Amino acid sequence: MEYLLDLIEKGRCHSLKQIASKFECSESTVKRMINELRFEGHNIQYSKSQKCFIKKFS
Repeated sequence: MEYLLDLIEKGRCHSLKQIASKFECSESTVKRMINELRFEGHNIQYSKSQKCFIKKFS
């Protein structure tokens, strides 16, 4: 989970498919992982303009 968060913070997560391939899991699993990070308080969103997942800092 920390590695996924690190990738998101660095702007290296461009799609669910790309993340799933990197982690060798399904896209559904990636969605659950991202939702878990959100539940932990991380403001993670998908940016259509940047075409990647980003973490917004409040």
